[in-house]
Amino acid sequence: MKLSREEVLHIARLARLGLTDAEVNKLSQQLSKILESFEVLQQVDTSGVPPTAQPNILKNVLKEDKIKPSLSQDEVLANAPHRDKEFFRVRAVLE
Repeated sequence: MKLSREEVLHIARLARLGLTDAEVNKLSQQLSKILESFEVLQQVDTSGVPPTAQPNILKNVLKEDKIKPSLSQDEVLANAPHRDKEFFRVRAVLE
């Protein structure tokens, strides 16, 4: 399927792209080749293929939870730049 210059300019307007004449000609050729590839795919018989949104089975990869001791409050606050007793002291972000 050959795209016309007007169709490429319309697509560029939809995408809010400003194109030079050289870019319009180049994109016309490139987009036409892409559409030709899809024309070949349309000839494939997919009548026995069920519709799907994801071709691969998705699976979460999770690590096993391991219980281990956490740091004490003093160890955590040891590297704090500013501290107020047992809390981190930070600059106020809201008034």
